[in-house]
Amino acid sequence: MSASHAHSHSHEGHSHHHGPASYNRAFLIGIILNMAFVIVEAAYGYLSHSLSLVADAGHNLSDVLALVLAWVASLLSKKLPTERRTYGFRRSSILAALFNAIFLLAAIFIIAWEAIQRFANPELVTGSTVIWVAAVGIAINAGTALLFLSGRKGDLNVRGAFLHMAADAGVSLGVVIAGIVIMFTGWQWLDPVVSLLIVVVIFISTWNLLKDSLNMALDSVPPEIDAAAIKSYLASIPSVTDVHDLHIWGMSTTETALTVHLVISEPGNNDQIIQQATHELHERFGIEHPTLQIENGTFPCRMADEYTI
Repeated sequence: MSASHAHSHSHEGHSHHHGPASYNRAFLIGIILNMAFVIVEAAYGYLSHSLSLVADAGHNLSDVLALVLAWVASLLSKKLPTERRTYGFRRSSILAALFNAIFLLAAIFIIAWEAIQRFANPELVTGSTVIWVAAVGIAINAGTALLFLSGRKGDLNVRGAFLHMAADAGVSLGVVIAGIVIMFTGWQWLDPVVSLLIVVVIFISTWNLLKDSLNMALDSVPPEIDAAAIKSYLASIPSVTDVHDLHIWGMSTTETALTVHLVISEPGNNDQIIQQATHELHERFGIEHPTLQIENGTFPCRMADEYTI
C-alpha cells in the first residue's frame, strides 16, 4: 500500500476556548448556598401559601442538582485515560449538561401544572414574607452566577451553571415584584401568574443549553467551530490536492477533536504538513485533538457517509 499514514495530537491549552482550569470552589460555594436557600424558601413558601415561592424553591433544587452533576462531571473529565476508556471521562461533562437541561424541563412542567391548579383553587398569600425571602434569593443567585461569569463562554457545563443562577436571580426579582403588588392590591391571582412567567423564563434559558448539549452528545460540530473554514484551510495547504473524511466533534464541553484524510501530491514532507496543520488548527480554530491521515491518493478510501461542505 503506497499511502502514508500519520497522526498528530494536540493537548495544549487554548486561551480562547477555556476558562480557568478549575471551578471546584465555585461549585462548592454555589451548592452550599443554594441548598440552604432551597430549604428556607420552601418552608416560608409553605407557611405563606405562596406557590411562586414553592415553585422557585423547586427550581432552585433542580439547580442544586445541576451544580452537583456539573461538578462531578468536571472532576471526572480530568481523570486520566485508561486502556478501556482511551478518552477518559471527558464526555461526562456533555452528559451532565444534557441531564441538567432535562431536569429543568421536568421542573417547569411541575411548576406550570401547579400554577394552573392554583387558578381554580386560590390561596391567601402573605406578600411581605414572599418579598423578603425572594430578596435573599436575588442576592444568593446573583452572587453564585458571578462565580461562573468568567468561564461561561469556554465551557458548556460552566455556561449551564451560569445560566441557571442568572435566571434564578431574575425569577426571584419577579417574585419580589409580585409580593409587593399582592401586599398592596390583594390580587391573589398574581401568584400563579408569576409562577407561569417563571416557567417561561426557565424554558428560554434552558432551550439553547438543551440544544447544544444534545448536539454535542450526537457528535455534531460544536457551534463555535466553522467546519467549512477548516476544510478550506486544509485544502489551501501547499501540495494538498484533496481533503476528505473530515469529522469534527466535541470530546467534552471544552475540547474539540478532528480527524481528516489529506491527499498530497508530493510525498516526503508529511511531518512538515502535519506540524503546520496541527499548529494552525489549534491556534485558529481551537481544535485540541487533531488526527491527520496523509495519503498519496493511489487507492479509494472515501467512506460511504462522507458529506459535502
